[in-house]
Amino acid sequence: MNEIQTPVVTEDKTICEIRNVSTEFGTTVIHKGLNLKINSGEIIALVGGSGSGKTTLLRHIVGLTSPSSGEILLFGQNLLTMERVAQQRLMNRFGMLFQQGALFSALSVFDNIAFPLRELKQFDEDTIYQLVMHKLALVELEPKHGELLPAQLSGGMIKRVGLARALALEPELLVLDEPTAGLDPDRSEKFVSLIKQLKHALGLTVLFVTHDLDTLVMLADRVAVLADKKIVAACPLLELGKVEHPFVKNFFEGVSIRLERSK
Repeated sequence: MNEIQTPVVTEDKTICEIRNVSTEFGTTVIHKGLNLKINSGEIIALVGGSGSGKTTLLRHIVGLTSPSSGEILLFGQNLLTMERVAQQRLMNRFGMLFQQGALFSALSVFDNIAFPLRELKQFDEDTIYQLVMHKLALVELEPKHGELLPAQLSGGMIKRVGLARALALEPELLVLDEPTAGLDPDRSEKFVSLIKQLKHALGLTVLFVTHDLDTLVMLADRVAVLADKKIVAACPLLELGKVEHPFVKNFFEGVSIRLERSK
């Protein structure tokens, strides 16, 4: 049986490096001279005000869009300048969970998770079945859920199916856009716990965008703050209070309240 090998990553490895990135849409400047490093094995949160360009940056990182200038290196390589075959091979090393799940509405849960596996054209259907069942179990869903259509799922289940699909190819980097948006507090906490479990079990590096402070406090090892069109801070939560920037100071007040409540 063909198997996807779980990658081994080292703690000092830079998974993603964003170098002097600028993004412009017409006369609108979204990013200007933005720099950020994402290290192996960390869970890093990307936060910023509404319209600051968080999701745009995520889309640049996974190759859906291109910055106007600068470069983004994934695993030491520039995704956007590679030939198609090499590009696809590199893209298989990360998985993305979109904010609304982005499931194919006409496909069952099973077929949504199987989609990236079938796109590889390397596995027979028996192997795909076993891999999909494994991914369902990883996100704490049962085999019977594989028969359902997205329209039959709750918001929490949509997130879990989207996560299972993002993990289908055993990625090294997991990218999450507002992973707990739309979930009630209980489901949000359970989903965060699931991500943390998977991170440790699979040796993942996790980059996520959030506006939810509870999610941030529960999940992030380090926080990258996007303001003034660039990253103005990239540090552990408790160090944010030392950063002299108006947005960071205002943001940290909310974070510090959550930290006090969590003690």
